[in-house]
Amino acid sequence: MFQGSLVALVTPFQNGQVDYQKLKELVEFHVKNGTQGIVPCGTTGESATLSFDEHERIIGEVVSMVAGRIKVLAGAGSNNTMEALRLTKHAKKMGADGALLITPYYNKPTPAGLYRHYQLIAEAVDIPIIMYNVPSRTGISILPETVARLSGIKNIVGIKEASGSLDQTTQILQLCNITVLSGDDSLTLPIMSVGGKGVISVVANVVPADTAALTRYCLEGNFDAARKCHYKLFPLCKSMFFETNPIPVKTAMRMLGRINGEMRLPLCDMTKEHDDQLMRALKHYGLMS
Repeated sequence: MFQGSLVALVTPFQNGQVDYQKLKELVEFHVKNGTQGIVPCGTTGESATLSFDEHERIIGEVVSMVAGRIKVLAGAGSNNTMEALRLTKHAKKMGADGALLITPYYNKPTPAGLYRHYQLIAEAVDIPIIMYNVPSRTGISILPETVARLSGIKNIVGIKEASGSLDQTTQILQLCNITVLSGDDSLTLPIMSVGGKGVISVVANVVPADTAALTRYCLEGNFDAARKCHYKLFPLCKSMFFETNPIPVKTAMRMLGRINGEMRLPLCDMTKEHDDQLMRALKHYGLMS
């Protein structure tokens, strides 16, 4: 159901408020450039600093803007199971194609707690659910055995895997038939080579067509062409993490004139050193003269 390049969409702000006109421009940009899915209100969308009202409105607006042309996978995670349940119910109500639920952060639940968290939400809301494993952010990694157990729940259909471990992805795919989407742009090709189906991408905010091409070649089994895309994209992918995501990607989009680059505290402007490095990466890619 979810495959190819899905963009982890940034949230544009203007004077501290969500800029819905710019949000619409970004959605249209992705539809025109071959992105297969929009993922609003995830980590890259600064979900941690969005109010409930903002979060819910963004999901509704994106679903309306997309109008069924591509998939919408709504960010709906929280370290509070009841909050995640509320957001998932809203995603269903708004007509999103699925919900992306991060493993609860800070709490550091046990495997049993992780299972019960996802089980409760999946059994309460009839919407396709993609789990999201990013231990560098959450302090916890979901075990492949827990993923396999959860895959037995009919509407838990996939996992965004951002552990940085190909062993983790391989073990998941050995244990169960679940969709694995890369959560690390630089690992999209390796993950798809062992059976992954795509990526939820940060760099697609900057180069959506090239990211979509990489995943398309992988799905077609044309790994010679995919490797060429991978080698071209690799330095730009790494530049998206000079500092905490989404600081570099929003800065890159500002440099390219797509958004103003505004973020919410505690995120702030890049250092001058990283700013210069990012500009060099954009120039090297051919995005700036």
